[in-house]
Amino acid sequence: MAIGMHGTGTSRARALGPDLDRDGVARAYGRWAPVYDLVFGPVFAQGRTLAAAAAERVGGRILEVGVGTGLSLPAYRRARSIVGIDISGPMLEKARRRVARFGLRNVERLAVMDAEHLDFPDAAFDVVVAQYVVTAVPHPEAALDEFARVLRPGGEIVITTRIGAEAGLRRTVEHALAPITGRLGWRTEFAWDRYTAWAADAPVEIVERRALPPLGHFSLVRLRKRDG
Repeated sequence: MAIGMHGTGTSRARALGPDLDRDGVARAYGRWAPVYDLVFGPVFAQGRTLAAAAAERVGGRILEVGVGTGLSLPAYRRARSIVGIDISGPMLEKARRRVARFGLRNVERLAVMDAEHLDFPDAAFDVVVAQYVVTAVPHPEAALDEFARVLRPGGEIVITTRIGAEAGLRRTVEHALAPITGRLGWRTEFAWDRYTAWAADAPVEIVERRALPPLGHFSLVRLRKRDG
């Protein structure tokens, strides 16, 4: 999972729950790196498969933000050019070993990079994939702005993400757990209206939201960048 840091001056950035600290989350995922595949690999397997399939339907050059240990890289067709970024060096080391082990010559580049400050020109990619990333960046709207900037018109942002409950016991539990999960490197209480509010002011349209296992707490979200 990639994370980033951005100034708080953007008009769309809105605080929700405790702030995440870039360096703290980077350290957290560095600690997760040795066991990440074992702990999260099976849980997020279906989401990774569906996200890769959604990206494949668009095709072209794909940026995966928060590529982590590279679990999803073998899911892409070898005809696709893949660039993967992550803030965690230890996670990327595992990704590089996976690329070598599977002979993934279509992986163009793996780099340590800030999700909120992507070092790519405008419209450089046909698809931006961000799996379980948006709730782990300090300023999610800033990262989403960057995803849209580096995406070509007509391309898609494909996100797998935790959606916070709007009401009820689950919402209460999510907010109660927020200080703990923040130290682990992600938010539990991220609301859907943050995506819709961002999209309303961005050059994108939401084209799909699909519930994912486990328990439908996660969703696949697709956003298409408008032409012109």
